[in-house]
Amino acid sequence: MKRITTFLCIIASGAMLAVSCNQPKAAETTEGTVNETVAQKGAIVYFNLDRVLEEYDMANDLRSVVETKVNSISQEVNRRGSKLEKDIKSFQDKIDKGLMTRSTAEVQSGDLQKRQNDFQQYAAQKQQEMAEEQQVMMNQIADAISTFLKAYNEEKQYAMIITNQGGILPAPVAVADSTLDITDDILKGLNAEYVKTKAAGEKK
Repeated sequence: MKRITTFLCIIASGAMLAVSCNQPKAAETTEGTVNETVAQKGAIVYFNLDRVLEEYDMANDLRSVVETKVNSISQEVNRRGSKLEKDIKSFQDKIDKGLMTRSTAEVQSGDLQKRQNDFQQYAAQKQQEMAEEQQVMMNQIADAISTFLKAYNEEKQYAMIITNQGGILPAPVAVADSTLDITDDILKGLNAEYVKTKAAGEKK
């Protein structure tokens, strides 16, 4: 989904400002020991935005809802378009075979032209609705991540948290110490917060 460009525009400021999470600094190793996160207070850290958008439960839930709406709208537009195309083809076939009078043909041609104009307006309106659904979804995801990061950094107090994207040559961070990658920590915190939010909403 061309979602990344829109999302980056929304949280561009958050990507280059000090923002944050409330996860513990320690993580268990396979031996069961505990290692402190290398990134310390005042460090410049980064997270993989592509991974967050793919693995953030709220983003996936919202995408599922929007995709269902968009598919439903698209199917209805296609159904109406196919019906109109079929009627136009039938009309043209009758004209070619001389199966209707000129006056009748003129009336039906006018009706078909009006239907075609109406359909074009309808399709454009539905296209706008689909774009708005996707934009609102991205705004909701961006707001949730931005809000979480601000709270996160109140505890971590990093100098800067940068968003990183891309697999072949990631940008803006092409090379960095992997211990400064806080993607897992961000995802843990985001998904934990989403679970709490969903649970609170279901109790209402």
